Amino acid sequence: MTTYYLFRLMLLICLILFQACREPQNTALMETADLAEAYAGFQENSITERRFGYNKIAPLINNRSSAFENQVLGYSVEGRPIHSLTFGEGEIKVLLWSQMHGNESTATMALFDLFNFLEGSSTDKFADLRSTIRENLLLRFIPMVNPDGAERFQRRNVQDIDLNRDAIRQSSPEGIILKEARDEFEPEFGFNLHDQNVYYNAQGTALPATISVLAPAYNEAREINPVRSRAMKLIAGMNRVLQEEVPGHVGKYNDTFEPRAFGDNFQKWGTSTILIESGGYPDDPEKQYIRKLNFMIILNALYEIASGGYENFNEDDYFAIPDNDSKLMDLLIKNVGTETNDYSYRTDIGIRRSDLYQEGIRYTRGNVSDWGDLSVYYGYQELDAEGMVLSPGKVWDEEVALEDLTDSLAWGMLKNGYMAVKTTEADKGKIHEWPLLLYSGDMKPAMKAGLDNNPDFYLEKDGKLRYAVVNGFLIDLEKQASAPFLQKVQ
Repeated sequence: MTTYYLFRLMLLICLILFQACREPQNTALMETADLAEAYAGFQENSITERRFGYNKIAPLINNRSSAFENQVLGYSVEGRPIHSLTFGEGEIKVLLWSQMHGNESTATMALFDLFNFLEGSSTDKFADLRSTIRENLLLRFIPMVNPDGAERFQRRNVQDIDLNRDAIRQSSPEGIILKEARDEFEPEFGFNLHDQNVYYNAQGTALPATISVLAPAYNEAREINPVRSRAMKLIAGMNRVLQEEVPGHVGKYNDTFEPRAFGDNFQKWGTSTILIESGGYPDDPEKQYIRKLNFMIILNALYEIASGGYENFNEDDYFAIPDNDSKLMDLLIKNVGTETNDYSYRTDIGIRRSDLYQEGIRYTRGNVSDWGDLSVYYGYQELDAEGMVLSPGKVWDEEVALEDLTDSLAWGMLKNGYMAVKTTEADKGKIHEWPLLLYSGDMKPAMKAGLDNNPDFYLEKDGKLRYAVVNGFLIDLEKQASAPFLQKVQ
């Protein structure tokens, strides 16, 4: 019996020592101000716009210091390399992958900021933080899973496959590469990095869900096992930072099990998986502020994994995050008067705008998204048009060359009721920034607001034109304010 109890005691001591070595005891939480300072000091300044392809990031991958191991995991359909970068020497493995949807690049930008940070000095104020991460974690990053989609700035790959629905069938080389990377590395934690549309809001509020999160389900019953529980706790820690930086701007995705998705299957395969979705934020069309938020919460999460700090949180903290909703418009006009077939009524108008590209230049196209009682919706910009009525614009059909337009001429036309202006055939297809609809040839626009038209109309009050809505942008006619009017000559 003495030998038995001695053996039990020695085994217990060994287990305690093992846990002490494997799990650092410093569980202090990072200060949000320090995370923001780290971003300011290590931002990758060569990327300032969210549309870029593999050629933009290739030198940022290939010129990394010896702190990173660069490996080509394979090639896309069109032969572009898919890289992994490995950092650290610890036992806890973490895999982070971004841009499996080619037009979802916000977190990709943040990863290059993070690479700069991890390569930082051994003597600056963040040296201990880097050491904690390096000594306890083994990080593997796949910055661009879908380089062919990124080249076109489109969601799907060149096969027109949604890579995030290819975890099981494995029809795409990119999907096969990601699955093999997971199987070979066997990470304990995984970060699935995406963008969502800008019209998600935190449920019950007018605030955009600037960051949405999810600890994906691993089965249809949406059960919580230790793997998923760790992801929930880690997300709760990220939410702490976000609530200090952007209070109320966080939403939680629906956790219905998607059997084809990588995140759900990573969770099923034993990797505690965290989905981060970058949404919208006012006046941040290139998502540079949201990029900063990604950097802050990813760095915070890595520290909490390395230190065990995520154990400060629980599943209830995760479920307290508001659900996502989709009730935002770019422009919401309320209570405007109009008529159809001599029947007068009051309506709301919801306008959403989409970004398009021509030769790398981003321009905008607005559309009426909905019309009627929109009292459950919110707008990034809202106008109560009580007492105002819709009024169609007029067409200036005397040809004016684009190069001959001036501020005084363009604004003078608009304020006098001329919203559409004919320009030359040579100007067709050009991008312009005038607060007018420019058309060429026989492309004369129909100047009437409605569900089947672009949102181009006036708001009139007491017989006077008070506002213009041009391509979905609201213009106060008593001011000559600048706005991102970039649009295309039709």
